[in-house]
Amino acid sequence: MPQVTTAMDRQSPEAPGGAIMGTAGARGSNQSGMRAHNERLVLSLLRQHGALAKTDIARITGLSAQTVSVIMRALEQDGLLARGEPVRGKIGQPSVPMSLAADGAFFLGLKLGRRSADLSLVDFTGKVRATRRRVYRYPTPDQVLAFAAEAVPALCATLPETLRDRVAGMGVAMPFQLWSWVQFIGAPQAAMDAWRSTDIAAELAAVTGLSVTVQNDATAACGAELVFGTGEKPNDFLYFYFGYFIGGGLVINGQLFTGRSGNAAGVGPMLVPGRDGRMRRLLTIASLSSLAAAMDAAGEDSSHLWENPAPWHVSPTILDDWMTEAAEGLAAAIISASALLELGAVLIDGWMPAEIRAEITRRTHASLHRMDLQGIDPPQIREGTIGPEARALGAAAIPLAQRYLLEQGAVLTEG
Repeated sequence: MPQVTTAMDRQSPEAPGGAIMGTAGARGSNQSGMRAHNERLVLSLLRQHGALAKTDIARITGLSAQTVSVIMRALEQDGLLARGEPVRGKIGQPSVPMSLAADGAFFLGLKLGRRSADLSLVDFTGKVRATRRRVYRYPTPDQVLAFAAEAVPALCATLPETLRDRVAGMGVAMPFQLWSWVQFIGAPQAAMDAWRSTDIAAELAAVTGLSVTVQNDATAACGAELVFGTGEKPNDFLYFYFGYFIGGGLVINGQLFTGRSGNAAGVGPMLVPGRDGRMRRLLTIASLSSLAAAMDAAGEDSSHLWENPAPWHVSPTILDDWMTEAAEGLAAAIISASALLELGAVLIDGWMPAEIRAEITRRTHASLHRMDLQGIDPPQIREGTIGPEARALGAAAIPLAQRYLLEQGAVLTEG
């Protein structure tokens, strides 16, 4: 599949994976060799702040007005920026706010879960244009490749033919070590062991003709919160995502921290006290799988949990018990994390109805503040802002960030 070429692709050399090398500085440079860095800086600022005039960008970045004009003109010619209506001030020429162009580029985000797969087509502003879903008993490499081979052309066909060459890559959000914890999903160990020898990124690249990057699913969801999330975000926060198993992400100094193996903040195996006082892994009490198990034991159909994130059809008693135990488990995990890290906030999101997320967040806050907090500066407990699409959207954010954004946390802010 042909790919769009932009001014950034024609300038400075890139590091493996599409990340521009040497992006430690957040202010712009007037040297022509830093053109690609400056373009990423402008695009990152527009994503962070919304529409800005050239004078605003020059003031924030320290770039000369002439340099900003050259950059903006090139990005507009590449179709990455859109002009707004002129704004007249008291003196001088009217300013023209520039914003990201929705059709500037498109990205595919594949969420690969233990019960379902979602493939989403996302535009340059982060809006999901279309999604395809496949529900299964458990995932195998062959199932995923077959799904991608069918869904990628179908999604690209939803675009006008003139825009299809602007699909700029695919990100994959999936649990690492899918062959682990098979006893909880009832999958044959032999079938899941096929993942050990599968290079899924290379296989998907061969099927789709796109560049493909893989990231832990909860880490990707956390990345979606960073790139597309709304509201003020602290520089340091822990992120929980409720999927089949609970997962997590960690942001330190405004940057997504993935760790040596890419599996940092994998909160599921954390030991927390259960209601009987015995230590249990967080994933056994604060996961959708534990809710499904309780429903199945009571004779309730849990299959709809994997098909759609809302609405849920769960008896009040089962749901209440699950939310209480999950909140208590999260609170215990937050205490442990806060003893090691000075967290500004904890964000909670997941594959669930918005009202359930709000209630779990409320109960987690209450549980945390019932605990002994001596020596702990408790973080704010807040809802995430992305919702069920966070993993697929986070997957799409991977190629977007690789090609068009500065490293998270490198964007200059005012003040």
